[in-house]
Amino acid sequence: MKRRRFIALLGGAVAWPLAARAQQPGMPAIGFLYGASAEAVPAFLQGLAETGYVEGRNVAIEYRRAEAPRYDLLRALAAELVSHRVAVLFAPNNVSALAVKAATSTIPIVFTTSEDPVQQGLVASLNRPGGNITGVTLLNTELLPKRLEVLHELLPSARSIAVLLNPTTPNVETQSREVQEAARTLGVRLHIVHASSEGDFDAAFARMVQRKADGLVIVPDPLFTTRSEQLAALTLRHAVPAIFQFRKFVEAGGLISYGGSAAEVGHQGGLYTGRILKGEKPADLPVQQITKIELIISLKAAKALGITVPLTLLARADEVID
Repeated sequence: MKRRRFIALLGGAVAWPLAARAQQPGMPAIGFLYGASAEAVPAFLQGLAETGYVEGRNVAIEYRRAEAPRYDLLRALAAELVSHRVAVLFAPNNVSALAVKAATSTIPIVFTTSEDPVQQGLVASLNRPGGNITGVTLLNTELLPKRLEVLHELLPSARSIAVLLNPTTPNVETQSREVQEAARTLGVRLHIVHASSEGDFDAAFARMVQRKADGLVIVPDPLFTTRSEQLAALTLRHAVPAIFQFRKFVEAGGLISYGGSAAEVGHQGGLYTGRILKGEKPADLPVQQITKIELIISLKAAKALGITVPLTLLARADEVID
């Protein structure tokens, strides 16, 4: 991915320069709107290529980006892509999917999300999405209670667990409710800690330490996903054992991750986008659910935190990083 083509726009949004958007006459264009990092791009392009479409050769891609906390820019960027008469809109997370859905009822849309797309109002049902939109879901929010269970299994004596939430995310109430219900079932005390920007991280971890949290569940959110390295470093610095959704948190030095594969969901999104370019209708393509869940554990982080990982948990892990 040639990142040199990104330029700043509207203090936090990103767009392609006009020169990079030149395309051959008759070449279809994809509008790519996201509110997180560019991680989804390589997997998306791979899936797209498998349907016969290669960027710059027989398809153009218009990229737009707005990072947390400037999600308010997404609707304007979605409207801009619609005005360019793109053939398909691709939205690789929930906040961008809601923005493109609000922008058009005619241009086909493919989304990928870690939320329940029915509950979020993106589609009528998974099997029959209806309208001009379909996509792929990881259902990572639904895994929140399971992440708390896994962390509790790792820390059986824990009585106080912190949960890091972004209060500006559209489904924060659902996230909070589900994790609180799981905490009651496990008999642990929960501390909800908020962070809506990178500048809130230090204060959030200071509150966790002040409240003597035995562990931390980081809730899925583009703000946190794009800052896995920083969050992993903070968990080690403050000696707070933490669990997150994607393996890159563990690769960055974090303790444990439990969730679906971001690469797989991006790849499937590229496949669906290519199929729509070939003439299939979103309403005829059921929303795909990524069912493979990965459990990744870092023994290096466990040693640094003074934790002995139970053999039962190690035996279930898909990967153990030494």
